[in-house]
Amino acid sequence: MSSGTPAQGPRLRPSLDGIPTYKPGKPGGADAYKLSSNENPNNPLPGVLEAAVAAAGSFNRYPDMGVSELTAVLAERFDVPVENIALGTGSVGVAQSLILATAGPGDEVVFAWRSFEAYPIITQVAGATPVPVPITESGDHDLDAMLAAITPNTRLVFVCNPNNPTGNVVHRAELERFIDAVPSDVLVVVDEAYIEFIRDPEVPNGIDLYRTRPNVCVLRTFSKAYGLAGLRVGFAIAHEPVANALRKTAVPFGVSQLAQDAAVASLRAEDALQVRVEALVEERARVVAGLRAQGWEVPDSQANFVWLGLGGHSAEFAARCAEAGVIVRPFPEGVRVSIGEAEGNSIFLAVAEAFRKEISG
Repeated sequence: MSSGTPAQGPRLRPSLDGIPTYKPGKPGGADAYKLSSNENPNNPLPGVLEAAVAAAGSFNRYPDMGVSELTAVLAERFDVPVENIALGTGSVGVAQSLILATAGPGDEVVFAWRSFEAYPIITQVAGATPVPVPITESGDHDLDAMLAAITPNTRLVFVCNPNNPTGNVVHRAELERFIDAVPSDVLVVVDEAYIEFIRDPEVPNGIDLYRTRPNVCVLRTFSKAYGLAGLRVGFAIAHEPVANALRKTAVPFGVSQLAQDAAVASLRAEDALQVRVEALVEERARVVAGLRAQGWEVPDSQANFVWLGLGGHSAEFAARCAEAGVIVRPFPEGVRVSIGEAEGNSIFLAVAEAFRKEISG
């Protein structure tokens, strides 16, 4: 190459130009409460930190690629065959493996919108086409519209239950009707990242649906209720052909030994987990009641966050919260606010009250 010829960089896939970058919740500063990422505000469960520290002493070695101990514990916990469990780097990592296993160029992935922000991103990374179906005005999945959106090119359908970011849920009868109407060769992924926070008895456990339906896969995570967001470990429960495909498309050694040991220890601290989750659910009820008393219309969230459909006021409201010392997550349609420390939640409520008075004139 002559010295006068500019160097040409590597050729990248042109399709990447149209893929948005995932936007995490903004980190909180030293004097701010972070209510933007749906994290558990509590410290690790009893015994978890000790297990993680012990595992850290051998991180010069590769982890157990089969994640065998955690797989065995999960199989016993949920009464499923070990062959039906696949693990990955958080439920989003498993979700990406699901798309890689089912869809490529010319194929379609259907999901509600707005829902989990990663769905369209990981779909496009695989070269497939995202098919977002608008949620209802109240924030629910429009299951009839999602059924209508399924074509011969559809390979996978996500149902986020509870839905992130609105917190709305799909009830048992409507979800069963929907799944049974989906073609049997289309994979239905029930994303239950927030299942531990559900108190509505009409919401089904996705594992019950999986047991009798070969095209149902359930996603779970240790990032939310269990408080292991920083360790990145999630799992799928699916019938053997799907679980095998997940293991093929997963990043080798993706789940660290530290993450595996911490997850096993977390599962053994179930009593402490239930106490913490119940406290967060009670705090959620306080926040929702406070917002409704101020005049806000708030969905009946069954997750560890609440949703304000602020529309064009979202960015301004998020800025007001930041000024007051709480970081929330704005979207074009509204603002999602995680249930965090009581003090931070109270600051958010105070900002919400003042802001509502301002925009109501």
